[in-house]
Amino acid sequence: MLRTPPDEALVAGRWRRGGGAPAQSLDPATGSPLATVHAVTAEEVAEAARAGAEAAAEPVWRDLLPHLRARFLHRVATLIDDDAEHLAALQTADTGKALTETRALVASAAGTFRYTAAALETAEDALTPSRGAYVTMSVHEPIGVVGAINPWNSPVASDAQKLAPALAAGNAVLLKPAEWTPLVSLALGRLISTALAEHGLPPALLSVLPGPGRIVGDAIVRDPRVGKVAFTGGTATGRALARAAADKLMPVSLELGGKSPTIVLPDADVEQALAGVMFGVFSSSGQSCIAGSRLFVARTLYDDFVGSLVERVRKLRVGPGTSPDTQVAPLVHPAHRDSVAAYVDLARQEGARVLCGGAVPEGPAYDGGAYYLPTVLDGLPGDARTCQEEIFGPVLVALPYDDEEDLVRQANNSVYGLACGIWTRDHRAAWRIARRIEAGTVWINTYKQFSISTPFGGMKESGLGREKGRDGIRAYQRQKSLYWGTSTAPLPWAG
Repeated sequence: MLRTPPDEALVAGRWRRGGGAPAQSLDPATGSPLATVHAVTAEEVAEAARAGAEAAAEPVWRDLLPHLRARFLHRVATLIDDDAEHLAALQTADTGKALTETRALVASAAGTFRYTAAALETAEDALTPSRGAYVTMSVHEPIGVVGAINPWNSPVASDAQKLAPALAAGNAVLLKPAEWTPLVSLALGRLISTALAEHGLPPALLSVLPGPGRIVGDAIVRDPRVGKVAFTGGTATGRALARAAADKLMPVSLELGGKSPTIVLPDADVEQALAGVMFGVFSSSGQSCIAGSRLFVARTLYDDFVGSLVERVRKLRVGPGTSPDTQVAPLVHPAHRDSVAAYVDLARQEGARVLCGGAVPEGPAYDGGAYYLPTVLDGLPGDARTCQEEIFGPVLVALPYDDEEDLVRQANNSVYGLACGIWTRDHRAAWRIARRIEAGTVWINTYKQFSISTPFGGMKESGLGREKGRDGIRAYQRQKSLYWGTSTAPLPWAG
């Protein structure tokens, strides 16, 4: 039987029911309620920030040697591994994702804590060149309290990508999970609380604060004790957060939306490209910021390639995330499914041809669930809203191109710049195009592959800053310069 967390929040290191309004978490496969979670109030956010600032300043945490802090991070990773099957099942129930995917996300979360522990143990400050009678150093110190605000599509992995480096850097963290999918974040919070207690560390170093962004997220961003916010989510929300942060002169990192191009060159391995294009947009049911939702195919190859693609997409198996046969799971919530359906209706109005999908699947197996068929569209100009706006669902728009200049122009015709995929046997063309595409990540003959050691982030309206990599810890620290005088001579105005 699936264990779901009780309707509690972690406020200042203590588990309790939030003082705000209740919200139900729904199973996207059936529409059945999973749990009721009470939101926290703005006053509880302030309490968590106040206690977090005190905890971050305690010598037992502030002065903890890197290898001992790394030991704590390793323990979190072990606890995640030990509870991996429950965490995966919980995320599948809460988000609708297939178990094969949620198991991989849980493993990724554990790996993130382990990598961050290793990076912390080998991180170094530096002596810096100087020409005067002094020695100069550059050192890094914790910010104090940081906010982490995450979306609903991959909570356990997104949480780890913020919590691990923020804690490694010596901070206290206020984590706000998405309102639709708080359960796995609360479960992860329990594991981290266990590790803090085992190591004798202040419990208020972590708070998990469920609730709506307009209340909880806003309170986190505006609290004077919060020195940085890391946000993953929609571009409109990211802009509002950045405006609020500007009033405090507070740094932010923003990982925002995408409308990523996936490109098939004339010489591509067609079988490899077909499988890669489908995986790039229909895995996670398209609910991924890096989904390859705009397909560009050389005009000489276009009709045959798109025809083969449509034939295969029609055969994708739609079903609940708990079924091992499922390839396209339900969307996270009926309201989101309706938003995706509205975009496909808009595409029809814009003149699109619906080559496959474009509807809610029928039959008793889908009753009550938030399902939508994987959809392929074509016949649209590149500036159509369906080609420009992030749909965040299993919807692919196919467009032909004539030559490399035409391809680059069309691919870069977007306010977003998060990711790109290129399918080709020509390594020279791959390099040339990869360097010209405006995207933070480019995959060549693969897609949606990640390494915690490789920085990730976007260009243009896809965000600011980077997560992951060795510098991921430094993103949660402040840099300070120290000058150590070595001369006994007085300074010029001493006498």
